[in-house]
Amino acid sequence: QVQLVESGGGLVQAGGSLRLSCAASGRTFSSYAMGWFRQAPGKEREFAAAISWSGGSTYYADSVKGRFTISRDNAKNTVYLQMNSLKPEDTAVYYCARRRGNVVGTTTATYDYWGQGTQVTVSS
Repeated sequence: QVQLVESGGGLVQAGGSLRLSCAASGRTFSSYAMGWFRQAPGKEREFAAAISWSGGSTYYADSVKGRFTISRDNAKNTVYLQMNSLKPEDTAVYYCARRRGNVVGTTTATYDYWGQGTQVTVSS
């Protein structure tokens, strides 16, 4: 069984930064692509960023490109999301997820394990 635990969320002013972490259990973390999604109140869960198994390939939603950076440390079974220049519209619960396979993807249906989420609130 795979468990994903996010941390690092909180309240920040617009223009500020946060770094989210997602710690994964299991021995095969490095074999899978990982992703970050977010869900704002009353909205569907949406893709934010993804990273391939090796970290050599990343992909971002247009809404976060240039402001967010996804990375991973396979030795620590951890994936990160560095969020800079935060905007009030970035307010959401952020989830990390493991993808079925080792290449990046953007659709929720292609991810099989999810964390419990961490709240990010950006004040104006």
